[in-house]
Amino acid sequence: MRTTLSLDDDVSALLEKEIRKSGASFKEAVNHYIRLGLMASKQKLAKRFVVKPVDMGSPEGINYDNVAELLDSLEGPEHK
Repeated sequence: MRTTLSLDDDVSALLEKEIRKSGASFKEAVNHYIRLGLMASKQKLAKRFVVKPVDMGSPEGINYDNVAELLDSLEGPEHK
């Protein structure tokens, strides 16, 4: 099929770079990348992973602002 195709400047530059790198013809490169794009658009997207936070409360007397102090209180001074 013969058709006229207008490319944006950035797409044209990327395509020319790929043609120089691969040695493919313009027609081969255009067909290859259009085919890749069309196949990728048919792929189902993975279901988004969502973390559901649970409030576990905080123990009395523990301060999470100073990690070194927190480790000392939970594991003792020999934790290093």
